[in-house]
Amino acid sequence: MSKKYKTVKAAYDRGSWNKEMVANAVIKGWITEEEYHLITGDPFPG
Repeated sequence: MSKKYKTVKAAYDRGSWNKEMVANAVIKGWITEEEYHLITGDPFPG
């Protein structure tokens, strides 16, 4: 699990972040593409 996984997931779950913002977290290296899928339920769009 990436260090920021729980932070990103919590923000997405409460509606503060959308899928585009979660994808940006992957690009920044905060989470992995697999973790994007775990959080959003969709494959990483990149």
